[in-house]
Amino acid sequence: MVPTEGYGEAAPKRILGIEGTAWAASAAVYDVTSDDVTIETDAYEPDSGGIHPREAAEHMQSAIPDVVERALEQARKQAAAAGDDPATPIDAVAFSRGPGLGPCLRIVATAGRALAQRLDVPLVGVNHMVAHLEIGRHQSGFESPVCLNASGANAHVLGYRKGRYRVLGETMDTGVGNAIDKFTRHLGWSHPGGPKVEEHATDGDYIDMPYVVKGMDFSFSGIMSAGKQAVDDDEAVPDVCYSLQENIFAMLTEVSERALSLTDADELVLGGGVGQNDRLREMLEAMCDQRGADFYAPEPRFLRDNAGMIAVLGAKMYAAGDTIAIEDSTVRPDFRPDEVPVTWRADEAVGSWAGGADPTAEAGGVQGAEATVTVTDGRVRKQRNPRTYRHPTLDERLRTERTREEARLTSEARHVGVPTPVVYDIDPREGTIVFERVGDRDLRAALTEERVRDVGRHLATIHDAGFVHGDPTTRNVRVGDAIEESVAERAIGDEWSPEKGDRTYLIDFGLGYYSDHAEDHAMDLHVFEQSIDGTADNPDPLRQAVEGAYRETGANADAVLDRLREIEGRGRYQ
Repeated sequence: MVPTEGYGEAAPKRILGIEGTAWAASAAVYDVTSDDVTIETDAYEPDSGGIHPREAAEHMQSAIPDVVERALEQARKQAAAAGDDPATPIDAVAFSRGPGLGPCLRIVATAGRALAQRLDVPLVGVNHMVAHLEIGRHQSGFESPVCLNASGANAHVLGYRKGRYRVLGETMDTGVGNAIDKFTRHLGWSHPGGPKVEEHATDGDYIDMPYVVKGMDFSFSGIMSAGKQAVDDDEAVPDVCYSLQENIFAMLTEVSERALSLTDADELVLGGGVGQNDRLREMLEAMCDQRGADFYAPEPRFLRDNAGMIAVLGAKMYAAGDTIAIEDSTVRPDFRPDEVPVTWRADEAVGSWAGGADPTAEAGGVQGAEATVTVTDGRVRKQRNPRTYRHPTLDERLRTERTREEARLTSEARHVGVPTPVVYDIDPREGTIVFERVGDRDLRAALTEERVRDVGRHLATIHDAGFVHGDPTTRNVRVGDAIEESVAERAIGDEWSPEKGDRTYLIDFGLGYYSDHAEDHAMDLHVFEQSIDGTADNPDPLRQAVEGAYRETGANADAVLDRLREIEGRGRYQ
């Protein structure tokens, strides 16, 4: 790509970036004209265990001045070679403002402010996680990719929509790298644990491990506990390492595929230090190949924490006039990527996620998040094809279990009065179900308060009946006019009339399960509201409508909604 593309007349020549969110004391110079990035890094390596915040801050205190001076000297050389004044070799200073460890961030911010004042240049505050996404977008040349960020303290999937990066899914407990480190500390291995797990996994065989995907979110606490217990029960360490990788990375890959399906995207970029793992990159590549999407993983120096990505995004923000005054440059350890106004992109038409097309309108077949859907003579055939990225044993188990549960819970929901398609046939071993076709479009193409109130009532009804949907996104609700009395109406005992058309149907119960726990019921609401956040222009009234209808309908609504507030506070950045 052209290095200065998108900068306009305000294109800078060189930006100096400073990174120090946790372990990497790093500074870099980005030469915009040549698209060259020079990175200087001094990494903190704990003697034992994981990252100690006090020790990490002490390392930053001693290392940041040196790496900044080395980077600045490189900028002076570049300026002199270009005929510019080496006394002011950079146009701006960019620093990682968050998220990260507060003591480390404050040291980096202080260094950034001091350098900006010393050289009399603007200051740019960069979100570390958005920088992971933008370096992949910049280097790949992709237009509007979904990004999987998989790092020590973080794990989430992002997509761009109308001026912001939306969090489509994230961990509900701990970051993926930290989860792996907790397991390796149990074995007495030093930080970082990820490369050691990868090394031992090469000689391992597969054993069963927990696999937890909750709609667009994931959880690692259960599988980490299972890994520790397996070692304590004398399972071979290579087998445990191999199986941890196969399950954890398959969870990340599945959610990435769900995000591609939700947003209709066909580009995926990877960010974060865990992205250096060969098996994770292999899975993501295989998934994208299977669904016809493009995949890009930056070179390793841009995957782990580094100032290069801070400098590159800083250049884009500077060109857009997105600088920050010294007095406003306080750090934000909990700085969420979806709080960042994306000022440097003018492609508002990209990432609209408008939907509108009926995925069951044609007989040719449409690839969804985990299955191919075809329609013939008013019947929809759903085929869960083997996912080539997953271990065959794990894949067969998931396909069989999900097919059975989808058929069972789809019928169960109808019995308690929730509109769903009729199940005509099922073959669990082949992963196929034949349904009645319902509705004429997905909910995401027709988001209104009344329709989401329908979903709130439907979720309350199935929760009172003792089960959850598991994946209630705006893609898994169908809406549309009923044009004749269907088997569905007869099955739930309704007398059909034209006035009773325009139903709202729940579909795709493949991640559903039986539960009376408020936690599980609240997760259903969380998944649905998270989906609304990612697809609606003005999500707040819709969220309120969902919860209002749920409160009016659910027998245990108050407890569930209280638990929902707790869940919303668990995200890594809350």
